Amino acid sequence: MPSPFGVSVRRDFFDRVCLGSTVGDAARGAGVSYNTGWLWWRDAGAMTLRKGRGSGGLANPGNLLRSGGFGADLSLDERVKIMRGLDAHLTQAEIARRIGRGRWTVSREIARNKNPDGDYHALMAHARAAERARRPKAFKLKDNPLCAQIEGWMDIGWSPGLIADVLARDYPDDKLMRVSHETIYRCLYVQARGSLRADLHQRLSTRRAKRKPRDRTDNRRGVYSSGEEFKISDRPAEATDRAVPGHWEGDLILGPGGTSAVGTLVERSTRFTMLLHLPGDHTAETVATAMIKAMSELPEDLRRSITWDRGSEMSKWRDIQLQLNTPVYFCNPHSPWQRGTNENTNRLLRFWFEKGSDLSGYTKADLKRIQNLLNRRPRPTLDLDTPAQRLAALLDQAAA
Repeated sequence: MPSPFGVSVRRDFFDRVCLGSTVGDAARGAGVSYNTGWLWWRDAGAMTLRKGRGSGGLANPGNLLRSGGFGADLSLDERVKIMRGLDAHLTQAEIARRIGRGRWTVSREIARNKNPDGDYHALMAHARAAERARRPKAFKLKDNPLCAQIEGWMDIGWSPGLIADVLARDYPDDKLMRVSHETIYRCLYVQARGSLRADLHQRLSTRRAKRKPRDRTDNRRGVYSSGEEFKISDRPAEATDRAVPGHWEGDLILGPGGTSAVGTLVERSTRFTMLLHLPGDHTAETVATAMIKAMSELPEDLRRSITWDRGSEMSKWRDIQLQLNTPVYFCNPHSPWQRGTNENTNRLLRFWFEKGSDLSGYTKADLKRIQNLLNRRPRPTLDLDTPAQRLAALLDQAAA
């Protein structure tokens, strides 16, 4: 329901609060009720106010007398001119010219410090800039009730990025219940910051206690080529753009020395994952048997293609292709990114299958439990749906 009060009344109320009035006094002065004034203040971002009987105004209004000019932070006077220029419907370029600043300075200022409803209020913008520049900043995960929720999610394999996305989805209007993935990583890697458990970095898929540069390359070597197999360049375009479901990517996760393995298959459009139980060995015969058994349970429309790397475990690809009536394609040598969906999934699976651990001890029931946990995990690439939900929708369509 639109407010019966205009922008000028709200601005008058904001001016009074910013200049030292309590919310109640500012509301009375602007001719509105206390509840209306408080709702305006909350919806404008609820910046911290001074506390104590008789106290009013912003806790950190910024330096109202500081001069501006080229090379210095924007002053209150410059912000007032920006506000008036916007009220006069001047372009940002024209406003910048009049106050002697760069166009991008004005654009960035408006984007950062305007109110959530889009209105730019000079005093509130000045206070927001002062709060952002304040050092040292209070760390968001210090004695925060969110810590317990974050720890619980990370204990079941959720990444900091996924946690940040889910919080943003679940609390779109509550900034206090949201946190960025970078804040979580800082808390994990700098133990002096935040209140997360000191051992929580071990719940990351990498298990790293500190960050490392992202300049490593994958040195695994493909060893299989019969000269007759289909190359990934032969794969239909519908698989590349994920327009049609039923295209799968696969690989092995290996234990130490390559003596044990778990097979992984990931559907490209839904990210649904199937784990192949490979007891005893991971020879071509064993891999082919496990893959044929697992994929035979799918409708034909969800078995359109399989893409694998050049490992020798796929030398029985003809048997797989014949039994499943599904073409098998092979990536180019030394090109794991051509199976990007599978590579990313295998990284997630390392939460359970740690590097250097013996994989032969996992039973078929263990793999089914892990498979279900992963497929019930929300995915940002699926608008926070789960792979299980997306696959169930496809199966319902096939049954209709």
